[in-house]
Amino acid sequence: MTSVARLYVTADLKSGADLALDEAAAHYLRHVLRLELGAAVVLFNGRDGEFAATLSVAGKRETRVAVGDCLRPFQAPRDIWLCFAPIRQGRIEFIIEKATELGAARLLPVLTKRCQVRQVNAQRLEAHAREAAEQCERLDVPPLAPLQPLDAMLNAWPQERRLFACLERETATPLLAALQALPAAAPLAMLVGPEGGFAPEEIALLKAKAFVTPVSLGEGILRAETAALAALAVAAAL
Repeated sequence: MTSVARLYVTADLKSGADLALDEAAAHYLRHVLRLELGAAVVLFNGRDGEFAATLSVAGKRETRVAVGDCLRPFQAPRDIWLCFAPIRQGRIEFIIEKATELGAARLLPVLTKRCQVRQVNAQRLEAHAREAAEQCERLDVPPLAPLQPLDAMLNAWPQERRLFACLERETATPLLAALQALPAAAPLAMLVGPEGGFAPEEIALLKAKAFVTPVSLGEGILRAETAALAALAVAAAL
């Protein structure tokens, strides 16, 4: 059985609509997937749900789709954010892809003292999130926040959202136990540091915040990307 292409669009979706696709989406359908007129596609936009559609125009100047029935109404993922320090190319894209698959509702890159990578390619990471959402059948694409220093993020943090800081070599509550103590459906976030871990002054800063819960991911020292996905996997399992 041939799978049907899924495509994220920004336009409003409703049965009977006729949509013009942007250049990137048109190129993907016509030149990468080589779809012909009448081919079935699936559309989602992060708010209206998932819709069946048909490729209705496939010209050099314009590509359009006819929107059919709603396949699934929109349902937002659990409100879990992932805060992560930038790491080198290849591994950071892995974090974005797998965090999207695991249902992270928002992605927040955070600059810490021991970061070896000091910037991110936001456009590239957003493309990875979009492609992962298309492939894993999510109904939305998690937004990527601008890169900001750890102290700035903490100063602007919404107090009602519990932040679980994954710390190495620290006496801390196991993440599973800490999550089980949280009220069901409460907004939360995971924070993982860079490959060198958090600096001592950053650990002190985190522990001083009332909304932060220091947690442990076990006795082993995990790579930054492994820690991020382990934390999300535990939260998703609950």
